[in-house]
Amino acid sequence: MAGAIASRMSFSSLKRKQPKTFTVRIATMDAEMEFSCEVKWKGKDLFDLVCRTLGLRETWFFGLQYTIKDTVAWLKMDKKVLDHDVPTEEPVTFHFLAKFYPENAEEELVQEITQHLFFLQVKKQILDEKIYCPPEASVLLASYAVQAKYGDYDPNVHKRGFLAQEELLPKRVINLYQMTPEMWEERITAWYAEHRGRARDEAEMEYLKIAQDLEMYGVNYFTIRNKKGTELLLGVDALGLHIYDPDNRLTPKISFPWNEIRNISYSDKEFTIKPLDKKIDVFKFNSSKLRVNKLMERQRLAREKQMREEAERTRDELERRLMQLKEEATMANEALMRSEETADLLAEKAQITEEEAKLLAQKAAEAEQEMQRIKATAIRTEEEKRLMEQKVLEAEMLALKMAEESERRAKEADQLKQDLQEARESERRAKQKLLEITSKSSYTQSMNSSTTALPTDLPSFNLINESLSFDFKDTDMKRLSMEIEKEKVEYMEKSKHLQEQLNELKTEIEALKLKERETALDILHNENASRGSSKHNTIKKLTLQSTKSRVAFFEEL
Repeated sequence: MAGAIASRMSFSSLKRKQPKTFTVRIATMDAEMEFSCEVKWKGKDLFDLVCRTLGLRETWFFGLQYTIKDTVAWLKMDKKVLDHDVPTEEPVTFHFLAKFYPENAEEELVQEITQHLFFLQVKKQILDEKIYCPPEASVLLASYAVQAKYGDYDPNVHKRGFLAQEELLPKRVINLYQMTPEMWEERITAWYAEHRGRARDEAEMEYLKIAQDLEMYGVNYFTIRNKKGTELLLGVDALGLHIYDPDNRLTPKISFPWNEIRNISYSDKEFTIKPLDKKIDVFKFNSSKLRVNKLMERQRLAREKQMREEAERTRDELERRLMQLKEEATMANEALMRSEETADLLAEKAQITEEEAKLLAQKAAEAEQEMQRIKATAIRTEEEKRLMEQKVLEAEMLALKMAEESERRAKEADQLKQDLQEARESERRAKQKLLEITSKSSYTQSMNSSTTALPTDLPSFNLINESLSFDFKDTDMKRLSMEIEKEKVEYMEKSKHLQEQLNELKTEIEALKLKERETALDILHNENASRGSSKHNTIKKLTLQSTKSRVAFFEEL
């Protein structure tokens, strides 16, 4: 009996001693953090804590990655952290990384912290050669990375050799040319000097805008086999699913955009894709790793969730903007009415005051004349003289009082004129504000009409169902059109200038290239460039074929 009681007490003591928390280390692209987590926490609890600590709201792009047995895996949000196959020793290490990549960084990334994390991750992938980048583009990207880190170029501060310790170019690019570090620094600095005035976030965004057009940007590759057993590569990115030859990760042979895919499912190692067109048969492929199938499914679901959230954010922003415009319009109308009423009252008061001032001036002149007449009259008796002197004194006092009153009224009239001028200026500004609001309203309507269609299961909203009753002149529309056209021309000129610079650098360093050191990807990229092919126009050409013909082609590879 005593032994049983002692045994139970010992077991209870052990239970009490079991730790209720464990330590995790989170590594971002530029920092490390440690947290004490409860053993009952799920992946979402830890992920949300990290996002709150970073101040990150655009959470849907990111995930927590860990490595086990040389295999990379992602923390599941609905599963307990310690139920994953994570290392047992503390601190348990996770990497906070971008899991999904935006199609258009400038349009989809809003927060500066999101842009910065993407910039650091994409930069590392380019330097680690996980994303292929041609030599001339590598130099341009390096110049934006330098601008982001050092700010504006100053020859007195950024002297020769200041980039000696920086890792800015892929080793493949450095080894491909007979160029010294000083020669590379000279070419990077030449472009760096042209970026004057760009803040860190602007330089990082320019970096991403160039990087997102690289063929391997944002693509996850997986080894698959079709029905015939042909080994292929499946590429998954924000644009859709792409099929590659194993020896060519730059140019897909077939592409299926996400909007053509109705459903994706998997069973064991077989993956089934159902096209949106129900008349087209499903197509299947096999993956040697079940993890690939699960990752594919999560990628699709995450993309759908991202599109839904983006659509909802766009809807909410349009609704909020519409209400704001209505409030601004109401306030501007009220301000205009007040300005008009104030201007009318001030104008009327100014006119009255001006007339009073004129009348007082006239009376003062008459008093002066009377004083002079009295002085000129000869008065013989002392009594008459005394009375006359008294009258003269009274006349002088009256004249002085009239003059002072006249001067006061004149100043009041000037002040009223100034107030009237300010009231008219307020009226002008109010009218200008109304014009701006109508311009914004037109822009909001155009945004609403061009917004990507929302998922069919979302309720429809008539966001701009009431027109704001303001006059918007044709001249304003013409001026707006001219400004838009001007910006378009400037962008085209800038793009043309940039392409010319890239071509000049390519030509300049071509003579220093060691042809025997060219990699397979270098050769493939040069072939694509000579044909004028790019990432987006290649995919566009591939999707011009019918879905049915692309499915048939995939199965015959």
